[in-house]
Amino acid sequence: MNKLQRLLQSKVLILTICAAGIRGTFQYGYNISIINAPTSYIQTFMNKTCLEHTGVPFESNTILLLWSFTVSAYPLGGLTGAVVAGLIAIVLGRKMSLLLNNVFVIIAAVLSGFSRASKSFEIIMLRRFFTGVNAGISMNIQPMYLVESAPKKLRGAVALTSASFTALGLVLGQVVGLSFLQPPLAAQSFTLQSRQTEGKVQGIRGSVALAALQKLRGNSDLGAELEERLAEWASVKRQRVKNPWELFQNPALRWQLMSVIVLSSAMQLCGNYSMYFYAAHVFQEAGIPQDKIPYVVISTGSCELIMSVTCNVITDYSGRRPLLLGGYFFMAGRAIVFMVALSQQTQTSWMPYLSMACIFTDILSFGIGPAGVTGVLPTEAFDQMSRPAAYMICGSLLWFNLFLVGTAFPFIVKSLAHFCCIPFLVVSVCAALYVGFVLPETKGKSFGEISEEFKKQNFKAQTRAVFL
Repeated sequence: MNKLQRLLQSKVLILTICAAGIRGTFQYGYNISIINAPTSYIQTFMNKTCLEHTGVPFESNTILLLWSFTVSAYPLGGLTGAVVAGLIAIVLGRKMSLLLNNVFVIIAAVLSGFSRASKSFEIIMLRRFFTGVNAGISMNIQPMYLVESAPKKLRGAVALTSASFTALGLVLGQVVGLSFLQPPLAAQSFTLQSRQTEGKVQGIRGSVALAALQKLRGNSDLGAELEERLAEWASVKRQRVKNPWELFQNPALRWQLMSVIVLSSAMQLCGNYSMYFYAAHVFQEAGIPQDKIPYVVISTGSCELIMSVTCNVITDYSGRRPLLLGGYFFMAGRAIVFMVALSQQTQTSWMPYLSMACIFTDILSFGIGPAGVTGVLPTEAFDQMSRPAAYMICGSLLWFNLFLVGTAFPFIVKSLAHFCCIPFLVVSVCAALYVGFVLPETKGKSFGEISEEFKKQNFKAQTRAVFL
């Protein structure tokens, strides 16, 4: 009964998670997967529009180039959103920034409705850009907002709901793509947003802070947590909000920044993208009928969703480091086996099934570790004055590397053929080694305790010099 009562009392936190997720990273996952379904329809629309305007259709290379611009507009918008996210989080606060972010996706939905009527495929590109801006902002501010709103014991699980909503959007995009019906996602959850409470206790004290925490936690025993929040605020009250360049110049943040750069880059460069690229071909080689392959592809997104939810459940028990270590080591092993399977696929009858197993192993490994844990790191490793700038750097790297992999991967396949996973193997091994030797465990620790762990690493050289 007490457990049920506590669950009901924490309904504001649950609604906060759902509202932020549906309107945030869910949109990112949906728009990543849905773009594959209408490819032929949009390319036909581009050709038809050109024919009506000029009397001459596009050449095939021109259509391919325009389609590349359409796809690339999304990560370009995401990069733009990531750059401005830190600024608006500082000026408007976390909650108001998330609410304002609804404007960009509504604009994108309105533009979608006018593209056919205006006979302009350029509007589709513009729509993708605004959708990307929405995703870039939400992917930076949503985990920051949720981690700052969550109790210490549930901080990892709450933060990882961002990855779960991304996977949910990915699966829904795949399902919707089966029928090529794209429902409008502009209807945002404003009613749920009105129930949200600003979790970040910045610049408020005493009864105001206590009331905010009570609304989120649903209980009155908050003395220890309130003391921790106020201690964090006291440690930075004489500081001003830092910009990204200042993080690079500050030796006290050297390893925090290095960890964000390494793991944010590795998340996109570890080869998970390549698995979705090869999925349909591998399934076809395994003998799955062509008309059934889209349904099997949905299972890949479902695996990522299942593993992200599993990661939510176990992260505050197992810790962050084991999940990251296991994820990257399994992905490295998968890369080796996958290259062997691809090279022998035509010689050995059962190799296509091994390739299928590699695809699911990679997706499971990515979902259990890198996909979720990486987004928690900037909040746990940086204080309130440095956190927005850290997310600007993290988000910019995520989107830039997504654009880089999407652009370079076809050329990697063309150059290396069956050995195209070699770069991803190197990235996965390097990331695993970095986590094993450098990254401290943050499970169950306060922001102050995590800061002390990194402080030992940042000033290790000076400490040794003193003793010598």
